[in-house]
Amino acid sequence: MNKQLSTLVLFLAPAWALAQTSPSVTPALKPSASRAEIKLKAKDLAVAVDAAEAALTPQEMAIAERVHVGKLPCELGSSVSVTADPKAPGYFDVQLQKLKFRMFPVATSTGAIRLEDHKAGAVWLQLANKSMLMNQKIGKRLADECMSPVQVAVAESLKKNPGVSVLDAPVAK
Repeated sequence: MNKQLSTLVLFLAPAWALAQTSPSVTPALKPSASRAEIKLKAKDLAVAVDAAEAALTPQEMAIAERVHVGKLPCELGSSVSVTADPKAPGYFDVQLQKLKFRMFPVATSTGAIRLEDHKAGAVWLQLANKSMLMNQKIGKRLADECMSPVQVAVAESLKKNPGVSVLDAPVAK
């Protein structure tokens, strides 16, 4: 028995045991359930878990509304595709070549837009002038200098009118 199937059996065993002792409770699976029935119940359970995870807070939904979507060109000729999931508002599919991530917004103290895929350890960080894709598990930046048309305009503006450097700021006396 594979690991997922054994986990499902362990998960459903208490419900089955209760159904055996209480005639008013219908068991989730019959004791003679086939492998196909168990897989179907596992799939239903996975869909229910995904639906529970899909509920985002109003703050996270506000962050999701500010995410730049589309194919964003990056440095070294690569590109990252960011697509909003129409079935799960606030969730995004982020793809770099063959790497695919399912991400959701996370609030930050700096106001930067941050999307995460906890399972893969991936993070999409969107600043005003660029975005980057990182893998926290391996501690590596996968893509940098990714820019939507809006970010290109901000980057050009910063080149023409750079802000005051912390080093150049007047010292208070």
